[in-house]
Amino acid sequence: MQTSQYKDTLSTIKNHPIISFQRVTKRYSDEIVALDNLTISVARGDFVFLVGPTGSGKSTIVKLLIREELPTSGRIYVDGAELTRMRRRHIPMYRRKIGVVFQDFKLLPRLTAYENVAFALRVTGVHEKDIHSKVCDLLATVGLANKEQRYPHELSGGEQQRIAIARALVHNPRILVADEPTGNLDPATSWEIMQLLLKINANGTTVLVATHDREIVNLMRRRVIAINSGKLVKDTRFGSYDF
Repeated sequence: MQTSQYKDTLSTIKNHPIISFQRVTKRYSDEIVALDNLTISVARGDFVFLVGPTGSGKSTIVKLLIREELPTSGRIYVDGAELTRMRRRHIPMYRRKIGVVFQDFKLLPRLTAYENVAFALRVTGVHEKDIHSKVCDLLATVGLANKEQRYPHELSGGEQQRIAIARALVHNPRILVADEPTGNLDPATSWEIMQLLLKINANGTTVLVATHDREIVNLMRRRVIAINSGKLVKDTRFGSYDF
């Protein structure tokens, strides 16, 4: 490839949305339509809140992003890959590009904080020496370098969520999806978690946060995509929860 062509290709990749839903519909039955002809896109490096009432379609969007579900119609592109045509054998590698954090943390209760993060690396065959260095760095990043031998039940809710975030970052994902990350936390701890997500975003990771937390959304004034009954009702660059 000639130098000019190479530069053009890099420019196209850089400027193309990292997430693109194109006229996506998801039906679970004739009566249940989770998403209705939805078109949204997220730029690389963006920080986006996905908001809406219970049953609006937020969780379906997350499931589609991690290829847990397929749309009934429409196309979904993530980091250049078309999910609707992705072969099953490619899904595990694809999912390493996306870190996911859940409301209920999903930590393994019999493993320490260190082991919970290390486990996500061991299952992909990473060398133990590299695992140690990586896990220590990640625990320091989330502010828990001194809690690596603690078990989940010995940690507060906020600390458990920090461990979950560290685990989600083990493969240096280009996208971090947080599904109600502050749902089980008090306001002060919720704010700390959001500051950590901002720090991660500042380092170049695209962050998508699905949330009901009106106060956090209104305080942070980031891009807000509002969904209701599976349809886009608002997309505002410096938005609020109100819609």
